[in-house]
Amino acid sequence: MTAAAATVPPSPLPEDRRVLLTRLVDGLDGNSLWWLSGFAAGLAQGHPPPSLAVIAGGQPATQAAGRLTIVYGSQTGNARRAAEQLAGDAEAAGLAVRLLRADAYPTRELAGERLLYLVISTQGEGDPPDDAIGLVEFIAGRRAPKLPDLKYAVLGLGDSSYADFCGIGRKLDARLAELGAQRLQPLAEADLDIDTVATPWRTRAVADARQTLGESAAAPASNVTPLRHAQNTTHSAQHPFHAELLARQLLSGRDFKGPAYGHYGRIDKRVHHVELSLEGSGLHYEPGDALGIVHRNPPPLVDAILAATGLDGDAAVSHDGHTRPLAQWLGEHRELTRISRPLLATVAERSGNADLAGLLEPARAAELAAVFADHQLVDVLHRWPASWDAAALVAALRPAAHRLYSIASSRKRVGEEVHLTVDELAYDAHGRAHVGAASAFLAALEEGAPVPVFIEPNERFRVPADAGRDIIMIGPGTGVAPFRGFVQERAETGAAGRNWLFFGARHFNSDFLYQVEWQEALQKKELHRLDLAFSRDQARKIHVQQRLREQGRDLYDWLQGGAHLYVCGAIGMGKDVHAALLEVVAAHNGGDAEAAADYLSTLQREGRYARDVY
Repeated sequence: MTAAAATVPPSPLPEDRRVLLTRLVDGLDGNSLWWLSGFAAGLAQGHPPPSLAVIAGGQPATQAAGRLTIVYGSQTGNARRAAEQLAGDAEAAGLAVRLLRADAYPTRELAGERLLYLVISTQGEGDPPDDAIGLVEFIAGRRAPKLPDLKYAVLGLGDSSYADFCGIGRKLDARLAELGAQRLQPLAEADLDIDTVATPWRTRAVADARQTLGESAAAPASNVTPLRHAQNTTHSAQHPFHAELLARQLLSGRDFKGPAYGHYGRIDKRVHHVELSLEGSGLHYEPGDALGIVHRNPPPLVDAILAATGLDGDAAVSHDGHTRPLAQWLGEHRELTRISRPLLATVAERSGNADLAGLLEPARAAELAAVFADHQLVDVLHRWPASWDAAALVAALRPAAHRLYSIASSRKRVGEEVHLTVDELAYDAHGRAHVGAASAFLAALEEGAPVPVFIEPNERFRVPADAGRDIIMIGPGTGVAPFRGFVQERAETGAAGRNWLFFGARHFNSDFLYQVEWQEALQKKELHRLDLAFSRDQARKIHVQQRLREQGRDLYDWLQGGAHLYVCGAIGMGKDVHAALLEVVAAHNGGDAEAAADYLSTLQREGRYARDVY
């Protein structure tokens, strides 16, 4: 069936425009149609829509009292998926629903809401995800309205290996209650095994919504238009595609060692360029998306855990409805490199170690954060010895979490392939060699090996729909990966806008990732400006932040001219870069720091300042 033949609600367009639109979409495939919808959505940002759930036949659910609003804030896609599941369950229950990303939610409508569910992740050390910064600031600020008629519930997502676990969810939950809203159920705090908490929360949330809205507000599920296109549903973290490893090339040059935290040194720093085949997968991606890797823990990690506990890897363990050998649980289904607060609590109980128990007290949060940053499971087992049986160990460990890597290619240039830039984590700590789980897994594979993958869309991190816009890309280290895809995409589409890249690393001769490609791109005018910062090549360390300040006049002029700004890399770097950007804007707007903060916030709301930090 052609696009033109699909059933759509009555059009608000004049007849001549409607005919032109019908001719435009006739014969387009699904990917083209969804690109077109995104382009139109970008153009519509300056003209806020009514944001109403649409019932088949074109009748809008105009009354807030008769609908459920679900708002999500997501950095890596987990909160988005949880919100989509909730919306799907509510629609199946016959409720009128609208599902909105936090930066698309019209805050002026909060005062009129009657039923609101928030699904939000916590980023890093208690920060909101980028798409929710504006909403969180509004609700926490003085302009937030009193909400005596609002009923709400909050699902917080987080990682208990961070001290401020689900901090943003807690703050929003408390603030809404402070504003007078009625909490329908207690705040839910989901760790990496999200469904354990999210599933029962979602069941109660739907029941509460039906009771709150009443049967009269419900419509047959078949009359509710789906709220969002389900992308790449064929393959997911639960059902990945096995991509063939086509090539792996070492990008870094001479190896080096350097101090880190005064405790361990990086050894054999190796950054790999990885190419995988997606042929036959049906998977599609855009530059800015991430590739999920469903890795297996390297055998040395598993062997180290078995040695530390004295357990038999062949011992059968029954857990959560499955029976497997212990070694298989550890190799494929349990997290071995990232520890969590619940794990440490279990270790404290089994070991009887009072110091470890005290470490979990709020007053020692800084010490606990250092343990999270510095210890893998094997370190915990050696530092706080305890008696373990196989079943108890499996139960104490979190389910294995997939890893996300920024995609470093454009399909328009590489076809049915996807490229990654992978830093192979390796360091010495506590007298032992340590490796990263997913990076070691990828680095050990031979060409031709299958790699379980899926696509994680990142809709906020895209090249501008307007190809005439300039772009500024800030990507130190492996944070440069998505910008390789950006430059390829813009070259292949003939974008008229200029491309400016800031790249930083420790050493020019060992860490200048994709050096030859960037030089060729400059020669071909695919890249128009390149500013470099190699921190360890001189006595005074130089980082990309300094380059931003040095180029502040031009940087500000580009932004004033409509350029889009992108930052990718570590969370700490992202904060330092943001601080430098505030200085740059303030230096060229008359020295007004508050106005500079408002300026960057406006760019974020407009989708012209996007970050992918981790």
